[in-house]
Amino acid sequence: MEVWRDALDLVAAVYRATASFPADERFGLTSQLRRAAVSVPSNIAEGMARSGRAELLHFLHIARGSLAEIETQIQIARRLDLLGEDEALDEQLDRVFAKLGGFLNAIKSSHP
Repeated sequence: MEVWRDALDLVAAVYRATASFPADERFGLTSQLRRAAVSVPSNIAEGMARSGRAELLHFLHIARGSLAEIETQIQIARRLDLLGEDEALDEQLDRVFAKLGGFLNAIKSSHP
């Protein structure tokens, strides 16, 4: 799935972006950002492996929530001067948000 592949690319981008965070953030913002990023493709995959449409929607909503966490945590990292502007990261996040939103809408509008 394209959204899943893009979510995997987002994980790699988050790991690269957080690699330069200070060591004292290893168990703080670094860990939070990485966990949220890993959650996105993981929940897409889990939803796809489930048997029903309702379960799929549930896991896709969790993935979307994790994207919102990433977006917020990136803003926090920027306010703390841990992360500068990163157009590639921002574009990757926007791409996954858009594709996941489209996928959610398609699943919601399909017949049960």
